[in-house]
Amino acid sequence: MPVKLNGDSLKAVDLVRVARGMEKIEISNESKEKIRRSREVVEEMFRKGETAYGTTTGIGELASVLLTEEQAKEFSKYMIYSHAGGCGEPASIEDSRAAIVSRINVLCKGVSGVRLEVVEFLTEMINRYVTPVMCKTSVGACGDLAPLAQAMLVPMGEGEAFYNGKKMTGLAALTATELKPINYGIRDGLAVINGSNLTTGMASLEVYDSDILIKTSEIAAAMTFEALKAVTMAFDDEILRLRGFTGGIACAENIRRLIEGSKILVKQERVQDAYSIRSTPQVVGTIKDSLNYTRKQVEIELNAGADNPLFVPKENGYRYLAGANFQGTPIALPLEMLGTGVAILSVISERRINRLLNPNLNIGLPGFLIKGAGLYSGIMIPQYTAASLVCENRMLCTPTAIGSIPTAADQEDFVSMGTNTAIKTRKIINNTSYVIAIEFLAAAQALDLRGGTPGKGVKAAYELIRKYVKFLDKDRPLYPDIEAIAKLVREGEILKAVEKEIGELK
Repeated sequence: MPVKLNGDSLKAVDLVRVARGMEKIEISNESKEKIRRSREVVEEMFRKGETAYGTTTGIGELASVLLTEEQAKEFSKYMIYSHAGGCGEPASIEDSRAAIVSRINVLCKGVSGVRLEVVEFLTEMINRYVTPVMCKTSVGACGDLAPLAQAMLVPMGEGEAFYNGKKMTGLAALTATELKPINYGIRDGLAVINGSNLTTGMASLEVYDSDILIKTSEIAAAMTFEALKAVTMAFDDEILRLRGFTGGIACAENIRRLIEGSKILVKQERVQDAYSIRSTPQVVGTIKDSLNYTRKQVEIELNAGADNPLFVPKENGYRYLAGANFQGTPIALPLEMLGTGVAILSVISERRINRLLNPNLNIGLPGFLIKGAGLYSGIMIPQYTAASLVCENRMLCTPTAIGSIPTAADQEDFVSMGTNTAIKTRKIINNTSYVIAIEFLAAAQALDLRGGTPGKGVKAAYELIRKYVKFLDKDRPLYPDIEAIAKLVREGEILKAVEKEIGELK
């Protein structure tokens, strides 16, 4: 079934279905009526000769320049032209689709004054898999102007687009799908670009992927706990409830379920373990809480009147509202927190990898998890790789949301840099997926060397990994193994295998 857009109920997971799963979208009848009514407000303001930013006037420093009606009709086209000034590698197809669908849902709110024909055209474009090319250079206020303007060239039969996996002219893509170019009218140009929708679209995908990654990291941690014969008291429910944080309680519960039925962890041989083991619920739980906050902010933004100005129909007239609902900070700051949280996942995972490999710390396992160390180096070098990725993540955690540089002759003197935050958060997620993959590589090897039967959840993950990566009995190139496990991590296959056995993780 198509994902229905009404400006009020779009979830991050719905956007993933459309952006990545290539499902179709549909505008609700209620939203069509809202869009029509808001458009009537724009037309009435023109008839009355009233001032409306970016509609009867220019924008930014030119906001005080009044346009004639004829100029206003041309203004939308020239706005798209002038603002399509990005550069560099284009956004991925899924990021571009997410951005455009996010913008369509904003327009479905019915406060942007755009023509319904424009919203319907964008919907058809998405449903026929025409994906406009957009570069990711944006300051995140007044919206993601440059990327969205580049994308919005395509409905005019200009710019570039991806279709059937190929990059071509916008006109060629429309022609291939039997869509005829449209002309933007009064107000339309600003309405389709004036929001932080590339940031929001990317953030939605990153929230979805982070959820999978965080839960998968708990599975990797549990496998390591089995291999290192961890003291299970650290995951007792009462400990976490006495602290009181929701994420910590959920993380400890997940770990207990993952190791349930273990024949390895029956006898507790130590009083307590190192922090990277016994602090896992407190650390990963905090990241869960950060994710939940970020998801909440992103889903508010997905359904927000994120535009300027706003044309709000009322029972006895209308309200024209000019403000700053395009500002990307409400997404940029939570994304900074999420990126830092995912980076922390990589930090604690790398420390657990070290404990698995170090013969002084790994509770009787051979050094670097290989028999015959000396001739063989075992899993020594993947820990170097993890350390390198952690270092890069630390650099990427330098906040960009405080990096405002004034634009538009200081009319737009504070900007969010939210798109840059989304770009680096994606890189942190990718880096961390590799670190978690290396922990799985080491933990599975350690389980084989340890012997015994792990918990049901851990066993499900172990068995899936062993379908793709065999036991290391002597040295071989390990980069294919890391790539294979990282693919399982990113695509959620390890999580699916575990949840099939023990039910959904929290």
